[in-house]
Amino acid sequence: MTFLPDVSTLLTYTLAAILLFITPGPDMSLFLAKTMAGGRRAGMASMLGAMTGCGVHTLLAALGLSALLAASVTAFTVLKIVGALYLLWMAFDAVRNGSALHVKDEGPAEIPFWKTFFMGVGINLTNPKVVLFFVTFLPQFVDSADPHAADKLLFLGLYFIVLTAPMGALLILGADKVVALLRGHPKLMRGIDYSFAGLFSAFAIKILTASAR
Repeated sequence: MTFLPDVSTLLTYTLAAILLFITPGPDMSLFLAKTMAGGRRAGMASMLGAMTGCGVHTLLAALGLSALLAASVTAFTVLKIVGALYLLWMAFDAVRNGSALHVKDEGPAEIPFWKTFFMGVGINLTNPKVVLFFVTFLPQFVDSADPHAADKLLFLGLYFIVLTAPMGALLILGADKVVALLRGHPKLMRGIDYSFAGLFSAFAIKILTASAR
């Protein structure tokens, strides 16, 4: 079981993954919009597409980051520092601009399953924040001296999918209530933003402090 991180790391990563998922953005907007317009089947199709995109990101990140680590521990450390700075920017942006939830009120429509599925894949794969998340966030949970770093990177990426897929399903099942809750309680949205900013700032400071020693 060399691919498993220690319990403390896994719990911290779990908290971060949950917070990232519940922070409204392009993926959540797509899930809710398709559910409101085409029903739960359309919402599930978009979610499965997005999760497939996360699988692609996971594989590419694990292969790329492990290759970088094998080539140069210093380069991998530099990437972690750049990632920490990016996390700080994400935290600042969350406080400055807030969450992005865009769900248009459209009438019911017949939405093809596979068309919606590939739309979910496309939006996920082309979302810069998702790409940078997998490239800069995953390394924060792996020690550059760990000989099993590649296995752990792959595990963490797949764990993110397994963890958030059920939450996505629940989100879709209660889409109308979720939309009403988020739109009707702006303070809740800001609370999520500040929680996101605080946690990701803590990650960034931790890695920057560790690298400075």
